[in-house]
Parts: sequence; structure tokens; C-alpha cells
Amino acid sequence: MKLHFLGANRQVTGSCYCLETADSKIMIDCGMFQEREFLSRNWEPNSIAPAECDAMLLTHAHLDHCGLIPKLVANGFQAPIFCTRPTVDLAEVILRDSAKIQEEDAAYKKKRHEREGRRGQYPEKALYGEDDVIKTLPMFSGVPYETSRRVTDSVSVVFHDAGHILGSAILEVIVTENGATRRVIFSGDIGQWNKPIIRDPSLLDVADHIVMESTYGDRNHEDGGDVETQLCDVINATIGRGGNVVIPTFAVERAQELMYYISRLVHDNRIPDVKVFLDSPMAVDVTNIFRKHRDCFDQEAWELIGSNQSPLQFPGLYLARSASESIAINNETQPCIIMATSGMCTGGRIKHHLRRNLSRPESTILFVGYQAQGTLGRLISDGKQEVRIHGRNYESHAQISRIYGFSGHADRDALMRWIGNFKQAPTSIFLTHGEEDAALSLAEHIRQEKGWKVSVPEFQDVVDLG
Repeated sequence: MKLHFLGANRQVTGSCYCLETADSKIMIDCGMFQEREFLSRNWEPNSIAPAECDAMLLTHAHLDHCGLIPKLVANGFQAPIFCTRPTVDLAEVILRDSAKIQEEDAAYKKKRHEREGRRGQYPEKALYGEDDVIKTLPMFSGVPYETSRRVTDSVSVVFHDAGHILGSAILEVIVTENGATRRVIFSGDIGQWNKPIIRDPSLLDVADHIVMESTYGDRNHEDGGDVETQLCDVINATIGRGGNVVIPTFAVERAQELMYYISRLVHDNRIPDVKVFLDSPMAVDVTNIFRKHRDCFDQEAWELIGSNQSPLQFPGLYLARSASESIAINNETQPCIIMATSGMCTGGRIKHHLRRNLSRPESTILFVGYQAQGTLGRLISDGKQEVRIHGRNYESHAQISRIYGFSGHADRDALMRWIGNFKQAPTSIFLTHGEEDAALSLAEHIRQEKGWKVSVPEFQDVVDLG
């Protein structure tokens, strides 16, 4: 049995693995690389021939875990894709949106490069289009949590709740060969405990091999007060200056979590009566998917629903689906709150709102999630005084704020809580989905605390699991 590491190795995007057994090749995730340094990998052929794959297991629907699946299909992948039922619905929305954005961005980039008389660093075409997504969707198969599903003759899988986003899963892959059974655990992205709306991460206790994320492996989340109070303070201060609160947000989970907290602030009269825009067709669709899969909500969310205070709806909320509705936000003369995708400012409508607010000292750019190295969001959050957006340079004079409690990833203590629940030392632990310093730091921490064998694979490493 071999494990191929095909992405998110010593960095945080492009999650992809292949578990190779004697009679099958199982892909685990197939994510898009979003860090500028690694964008070229999106165009490279997969080292595992897509037509040779027998199945794919998808941990969750974030683009850095599912974003290259249509490209894989276009190159010959024809096997079933197993994931949880909410992930089936979310992946359709995310992949359709990804195809649309890529096609629009490619056309815009080509036009701009022709005007400037130059060629870009990457091909002036989309990685895949809507037709590729349409071919991909029938391959998805929804599986309930905590239910064993046969994948091939020698492989089965159980999906456990990861507490990261709606439908996110920890994969317990059971491989039976030559009369021996081994468990390979893929953590996916592990969420935090006591987050709103969704349930807490599942704790497992038996594994032969573990592939574990390490996004925050070198630190704990900063505690600047509870999230609700931090959000309240930023909104009140910005509105008081006459500015807009611009929040780059991920359409899945982060947007709904923001709506949850803003709803509470509105109902408790803790913020002024202002308009709140969710400017993202995808986020609007995702919110409807949340409502469909309420069976995945935690007890606190159910209590709010029972009290007629929907966590995903409140006075003053405007959902901007169309381009005209998005453009109309620019005509607002009164301060407002604008949530728009993408969360790392790599594309989408958030760039247009940044162009109009980044140079305004009265406005606030509020970051509520992780910003990968090389992304526009990281440059702004790190305090770069001038950034390039849509081919033009913009000076940054707005207030830059961060709220750390929104992170959908477990911090180091929470990661240690998760791995510390295993009763015995696994044969091997592989740390992925973390920048190099974070992954190496967590590896050393596990060695010191547990005395277990831990490694941090490089991109394209292949490990023989015996």
C-alpha cells in the first residue's frame, strides 16, 4: 500500500492524495492551488493517470480540496466521487462558480494583456468550464455520516463530522489486503470546538496511519475577546467614522457564521440600523443549502430556530445575487456592511469593493479568516501600502482589522486534543495542509508530547505504508 502526496505539502492549498492498494487507486481530494507561488501546479498534469483511478473520496467542498475535480474529469477521470450529502450540494455550487469566475477572469485577462501588448505568466484560458462541471456532477454520491460505504473490493470508508464546514468529514479508510485490515485516517480540515451552527469535530481513537492538517500547527488562535464583541466593536467604530465595513469572506460557512453573529447583534440592538449586504451569488445559494441540511446543525442553532430567531435571516440583510444588484451597492450613500467573496481576495466581487474602499481612511477592511502567503488578502492584512487589483495599483489607507475567532481550523491545542484521543501510537503520522514552519513546529510538538513518529512530506513524495 502506497500513499502519494500530490498537494498541500508544506503549504495550505491544493489538497490531494492518492492511496494505492494492490488492486486500486483511490484519490482523496483534488484541490486547487491558490497561493501565487504554486499557481503553475494547477496547469500541470496529475502524476496519477486520471483514467486509472477507481474512486475519489472528498473531505469537503472548499475549493482548495475540490477545485480541480472538473479538470481531472476532463483529462479522463470516470470514477465515483464519495462524500457527505451536504458536500454534494455545496460542491455543485462551488464548482459552477469556480468555472464561471475562471472563464470571466481569463477573458478579462486576455483583453487586458492584448491592450497592454504582452502575454501573462499563465495561460489566458480557464482551467475548466461549465461544461466540464456538468460532466462531473453525476459522479458525486452522497454518503451519510457514520455509515460504512464500500469503495472497492478492498477499501471501505466511514465519514465522521470534522466540524470545519457544513458536510466536512474526517475519512476513516479501511483497507483489507492479504487477510490484514489497516485504518488510514485523513483528517481533512479539522474545525474548532464550540463553533456556531455546525457540530464539533469527531474524535477517533484507532488508526494505523494518519494524514493530518497543520494549518495552525505552530500557534493558538489569538484571544482578543469573544467574536461577537469584537465584531460589534469594529462595526460600531467604522459606522461612527462614516465608513463601510468590507469583509472578504468565504461563501461556505464563514458567510453564514457572520450572518449568525450579525443577526444576534441586530436582534440585541448592539449595532446601528445599517444595511448588510451579502454580495455573492454562491453565498446566497450556500445559505439555502444550509437551510436544507438543518439536520447537521448543533443544538444551539436549533434553539435559535425554535425561538423564531433564524440564525441566517434578520432585518437589514440584502442578498445580492445578480451583477446589477452588486453594482448597486456602490450607490449607497450611507455606511454599510459588505460581505463578499472570495475570502483570500483572489477573485470575485470582493476585489471591486476593495478598489472602492481600500483608499478610504474611514472604511475598515475586516479579515475573518486565514490569508495564505502570496494572496492579495495576505498582502493587505500584512500592511502592504500599495497593492495591485485588476491591473492597477491602489494605496491602502483604510483601517485593517482582524478577528481571529472566526477561523474554521483548529489551532495547535485543538489539533493536539484531536490527535491525543488516539489510544495507541499510529505507525506513521503525516502532516500536510500547513505552511512549512507550522507543519514542522507541530511535528516537533507531537514528538515531544507523545513520542510518536511524525513526518512532513514534500510535494510528490510517495510513501510505502507496508
